[in-house]
Amino acid sequence: MAGQHLPVTRLEGVSREQFMQHLYPQRKPLVLEGIDLGPCASKWTVDYLSQVGGKKEVKIHVAAVAQMDFISKNFVYRTLPFDQLVQRAAEEKHKEFFVSEDEKYYLRSLGEDPRKDVADIRKQFPLLKEDIKFPEFFKEEQFFSSVFRISSPGLQLWTHYDVMDNLLIQVTGKKRVVLFSPRDAQYLYLKGTKSEVLNIDNPDLAKYPLFSKARRYECSLEAGDVLFIPALWFHNVISEEFGVGVNIFWKHLPSECYDKTDTYGNKDPTAASRAAQILDRALKTLAELPEEYRDFYARRMVLHIQDKAYSKNSE
Repeated sequence: MAGQHLPVTRLEGVSREQFMQHLYPQRKPLVLEGIDLGPCASKWTVDYLSQVGGKKEVKIHVAAVAQMDFISKNFVYRTLPFDQLVQRAAEEKHKEFFVSEDEKYYLRSLGEDPRKDVADIRKQFPLLKEDIKFPEFFKEEQFFSSVFRISSPGLQLWTHYDVMDNLLIQVTGKKRVVLFSPRDAQYLYLKGTKSEVLNIDNPDLAKYPLFSKARRYECSLEAGDVLFIPALWFHNVISEEFGVGVNIFWKHLPSECYDKTDTYGNKDPTAASRAAQILDRALKTLAELPEEYRDFYARRMVLHIQDKAYSKNSE
């Protein structure tokens, strides 16, 4: 039986007050239309970005196939001047290339020193910062990062979750975004923060039979649309056209809950990491028992976790 296919709610002209008081607490994805983003949607053409962005060297993903897989790493990292990246990413076929003439490019901007600095388009691309307004849908002190993203047509990013809330601003081009609820994590065949299921439109159900139970929320984003992606919601993104976007991440939880070494916004909260380590130790202890006893006490542990930690709120 196929999982449900549900549209993401779209709303136009949402105010800060309406979002913060009524929509944000629902913790559901939401497409926002008619938000004042500044002139970026009309100004950020290939020529303009190439000229204003200049020859700053950027680290990019280069893939020979459209479906990028972060688990098997079916891509390579390369470096290009920003203006060349923009021009190549807008092409279908390339005269100059790293892997193949129809290779795909993906930029996820980084901080000056990615090991300790977060991405912020206003710092890494200062000549572009006047073109874009960030929606003021969170408190200024909650801001974490603003990530510049550029994608080739047809590129599909793997299904994953982030631990912070974010707004995906579609500045130019079109994207299709498919999201899955955190409650459906058990159907997504996770490795860390990422799903093993690459082809979400035609999944191998012999290999991933539970995937059919996952509820699928879907939306299309066009220039000027903003998608609110709550923390822990899984998302899979296809660039239907050459596109430019900006993700704004902010801290939904108190700052001390997050890993201080996390510059990407995708490391689990420190309490969750500690709990996972404790669970690993518990499993090693259970392994000392014969199979019959190990199975019995493992099931009791699962029931105990469900009783004590699962949310009683229905979606």
